[in-house]
Amino acid sequence: MNPLKWPLSCVAGIVVVVAYCVFTFTSWALYPTSYSPVTNWLSDLGNSTYNPTGAILYNVGCVLTGIALFPFFFGLNKWYTNETWWKIMLVVTQVIGALAAFSLIMVGVFSEDLLAQHHFWSVAFFFLNLLVLVLLGVSLFTHPSYIKPIAFYGFIVAAINLVFILAYSTPIFEWFTVFTALGYVALLVYNMFRTKSEQ
Repeated sequence: MNPLKWPLSCVAGIVVVVAYCVFTFTSWALYPTSYSPVTNWLSDLGNSTYNPTGAILYNVGCVLTGIALFPFFFGLNKWYTNETWWKIMLVVTQVIGALAAFSLIMVGVFSEDLLAQHHFWSVAFFFLNLLVLVLLGVSLFTHPSYIKPIAFYGFIVAAINLVFILAYSTPIFEWFTVFTALGYVALLVYNMFRTKSEQ
């Protein structure tokens, strides 16, 4: 299948997953001391005091990932149907998704060095991300092209996100929240790619 004809969300979704992982793990490789997902927040990678060489990479990664999320959410219009309520739900999801994308950009702009601003945008991102996961799952659940195991996985990711919001004191839950969400993006890309190839 010609990549130039892939749905916009497929291309953008791949960029989201690859960009975040590449910049995050490169930043981690440059972290000068011991670093563990059990004891360290992801944002510690973007702290120039903790990670003087790699901080810029993590922060740039957040910005680029946030930028890539805009076309990813915009491309969800491929899921529109003639059902009015369905379309409204997806439009609301796209709007909230755009706000989540902007929040992630701000997480990179206001790194952990600027703790108050960083905390505000981090909380905003995870809250908006939870709304997107729930709304997208509900709005697509009965869509004939939506693969049901992916749908159930999406709700599990939303539950993990909720646990993280309610127990915002354990770094490992942040890691689970972020990377299970990236996994959901990857599965949606697969779902859209398979649907497109079958048409």
